[in-house]
Amino acid sequence: MSGNRIRILVVEDHPIVRQGLIALLSVVDGVEVVGHAADGAEAVRQFDATHPDVTLVDLRLPKMSGVEVIQRVRAKHGQARFIVLTTYDGDEDIYRALQAGARAYLLKGMSVETLISAIRSVHAGRSIIPPAIAQRLAERMATEQLTQREQDVLEQIVRGKSNKEIGATLDISEATVKTHINNLLGKLGVEDRTQAATAAIQRGLVQLESKGDIRL
Repeated sequence: MSGNRIRILVVEDHPIVRQGLIALLSVVDGVEVVGHAADGAEAVRQFDATHPDVTLVDLRLPKMSGVEVIQRVRAKHGQARFIVLTTYDGDEDIYRALQAGARAYLLKGMSVETLISAIRSVHAGRSIIPPAIAQRLAERMATEQLTQREQDVLEQIVRGKSNKEIGATLDISEATVKTHINNLLGKLGVEDRTQAATAAIQRGLVQLESKGDIRL
């Protein structure tokens, strides 16, 4: 009977991965896929329509990020349970997802048994953080957080902007831009702009819509 099953919403923008998850879960005892979505906005609508027990959500989605989906849904449904299922293991990605309220953070290379176990554990009210993910989270917690202005400058650096261009974009002087750059280099533990841009992408501090957005 469906009333005894764990009702799942699958949120994934890649069609093959999404259909693969749906097919996989459809043959698992005690689990039922009640909806799926290919973008963040649709995910929120599907949640409101289906009220799943557990939602599997990717981080990088069109229209609205996975973190934003978690935040939007949990603002209305405080008991909503999310499992992040992603290829991204940057410490900032992990931190933001868990801060938003995700109960588990899994990488797509995990085994089927790990995924099913996580679904059942999260449904039972437990949180699942694999050791490798916990280590990355600990590293993130140990680092000094960027200010909003430093974050703004870092995003412009990743996009290949010069100090003059950054100043014009953010309406601040070049001297102020240089100060922010020196501060963020220290916080990121890197020596130059190229290393800062690389670290920003690897850690999930800056998310790009496409590879064309970056110019190093």
